[in-house]
Amino acid sequence: MLPPSIFDPIRPFEPEELPEVFERLLADSQFKAIVSYIFPQMPFEALAARMRQCKSNLEFQKTFCYVFLKELLQKASKGCDINTDAIDKSQRYTFVSNHRDIVLDSALLDVMLIEDGFDTTCEIAIGDNLLAAPWIKDLVRVNKSFIVERSAGIREMLASSKRLSEYMHYVIGQKPDNIWIAQREGRAKDSNDRTQQSILKMMAMGGEGSVVERLAALHIVPLAISYEFDPCDYLKAREFQLKRDQPGWKKTKQDDVTSMQTGIMGYKGHIHYHCAPCINDYLKELDPAMPKGAVFEAVAQHIDRQIFLGFRLYPNNYVAADLLNGNASFANHYTAEEKARFEQYLAGQLAKINDVPNPDTAYLREMMLKMYANPLFNQLEAQA
Repeated sequence: MLPPSIFDPIRPFEPEELPEVFERLLADSQFKAIVSYIFPQMPFEALAARMRQCKSNLEFQKTFCYVFLKELLQKASKGCDINTDAIDKSQRYTFVSNHRDIVLDSALLDVMLIEDGFDTTCEIAIGDNLLAAPWIKDLVRVNKSFIVERSAGIREMLASSKRLSEYMHYVIGQKPDNIWIAQREGRAKDSNDRTQQSILKMMAMGGEGSVVERLAALHIVPLAISYEFDPCDYLKAREFQLKRDQPGWKKTKQDDVTSMQTGIMGYKGHIHYHCAPCINDYLKELDPAMPKGAVFEAVAQHIDRQIFLGFRLYPNNYVAADLLNGNASFANHYTAEEKARFEQYLAGQLAKINDVPNPDTAYLREMMLKMYANPLFNQLEAQA
């Protein structure tokens, strides 16, 4: 049975819709070029035949996405793992995470859930600003993504936020499936991860009962994602200087594409996912008389603290903090060799920023150091 038609413009494709979408994708020249690049050993006709055999979105993910991502992890990382000790694999959750990489944050979560024994992956919230071509929109909806409409006008925004919220409640309560959504719109470029209350307000538009009951119905799990290296760090630093020097500067669609490509293909070192307990027990402790605004503020702070505590810190994080502060407070967390290696890495990344008028090297370096130091500072604050 298809979901209610009100969700048709934003939901993933259902299994019975896949054959038609597959044909649309296979006829698209850009899609053909991309898959031929990703799977060079597989003749296109063989790939098309295998795609046509997929009877569900999950089957498509396991046949294509899982295989690609496992190969990618071998080339571009030192491995990825997940800690799900705090949650029950038989339940469905809304994973709310910090946001580092446009594509991989949710994609690797799917891989980790499959390998950790979950019987399904996640439906993924994706902004319509990233859907630069019709075939990309088709592909993400095959890959269990639902669309967050960010380009709507102010009047339409309220209606689209309500529909989005109702869809999320439908997925968790009736489908049922898991959901992944970032804790904020866009990535925290300086890695100072904070949950936007507007995301929680949107979540509470759907469902029934009080604000607390509506949030509880989504079974929210704070999820910390830790990359040892962020391949997009120099692009983010570049963006900081452009915004500082050119008031009104905005990213182009091509900038988003470059960030996606760099994030996917660039070296990431170790990657760790850490699930905090579902927040429902915390929600039960809140005073029922709390004003709505206070609820959103308290829940956002709770999610932040859980994410901060879940970070896996690497030598880079400690080195960056000491370089930023000009001391050696954390020197017992890294070796001289690890410090030298990180400084060399930093210099190499900074050298890639060659298209900014008057590059301010000291400022760019400071911004990159903050990206690596902030997870440490936030964890120390959460522990205190």
